[in-house]
Amino acid sequence: MSYRIHDDCIACGACQPECPVDAISAGDIYVIDPEKCIDCGACANVCPVDAPKPE
Repeated sequence: MSYRIHDDCIACGACQPECPVDAISAGDIYVIDPEKCIDCGACANVCPVDAPKPE
């Protein structure tokens, strides 16, 4: 299972440096590559709007 960033994302960038496998990329909102995600939840722990959620 991996995490996915939902539309509530405010593109603050808090999640990206927390990802230990560099699975998060920037765009209009941040996106998690499900092939790289190791389901650690580090992104969800720092997100101020709870945008990353387990799939």
